[in-house]
Amino acid sequence: MPNTKSGFVVMIGRSNVGKSTLMNSIIGSKIAITTPKPQTTRLPIQGILTRGESQIVFVDTPGVLKGAKDALSKKLLSAVKESLEDVDVIVYVVDPTRQIGQEEREVMRLIESIDKPSILVINKMDLERKPYLDFYRDLSENYDETVELSALRGTHIGTLIEKLQDLVPEGEFYYPEGQLTNMPNKYWMAELIREKLFLRLRQELPYSTHVEVSEIEERKDGTMYVKGSIFTTTERYKRMIIGAGGRGIKEIGQSVRKELTAVLQTKVFVDLRVEVDPHWMKRFV
Repeated sequence: MPNTKSGFVVMIGRSNVGKSTLMNSIIGSKIAITTPKPQTTRLPIQGILTRGESQIVFVDTPGVLKGAKDALSKKLLSAVKESLEDVDVIVYVVDPTRQIGQEEREVMRLIESIDKPSILVINKMDLERKPYLDFYRDLSENYDETVELSALRGTHIGTLIEKLQDLVPEGEFYYPEGQLTNMPNKYWMAELIREKLFLRLRQELPYSTHVEVSEIEERKDGTMYVKGSIFTTTERYKRMIIGAGGRGIKEIGQSVRKELTAVLQTKVFVDLRVEVDPHWMKRFV
């Protein structure tokens, strides 16, 4: 029997550099939600790529956000640090359209404190204007490998995977072949609802919004019933989410149902409600 290789690869970078899009592109399926709003990833999410005799478990971490002083942001930064403790390879994702700043330096300090192989990934190479590309290229000598790619277009993803296969150690697979994530269905569906919420309301939506799925049931007629609650902090935000005549929450539910139907290949009924809980963040952190 040939030796198998397996390892944990953590993706780290500042907020909105494209880590979630990159992981989804590598896995070939939506594992992590992606929106233009910073800090949409709340907890480390694992995606699993099994190819040939290697298995790579990717951990997508929350972005490191400048001035993270509130309780939720501190929790997210703590999650990033914890994700770095037992990894085999670090993938540092950067955005050449944004200059190196405080967040970037914080990320680099975190990486320097870990004695593990690291790959610098310069993302968004599909964009025509990349004013800070040379600044990031100058960092290459600090990393074992450098890959320039486009997570959105999927270009040079294969190059990154090959380099990771070389760097992960020999070992048995952690998960069965064919498994794409370790996320429970309730958590993944809650994340999907949160994505649609962000995409519909954009900047109007308060950052302090949380989703929980309390029930998933396959009914006798074959329909998948999904019950979820959206928690926000004030009545004003509740009205914003529900929308005039309930149109907002209806459109969010329809968008979730459409995606789940495509993924699960079955009829889906999504039951959403909005609740005001000024203290939901205390439960989360």
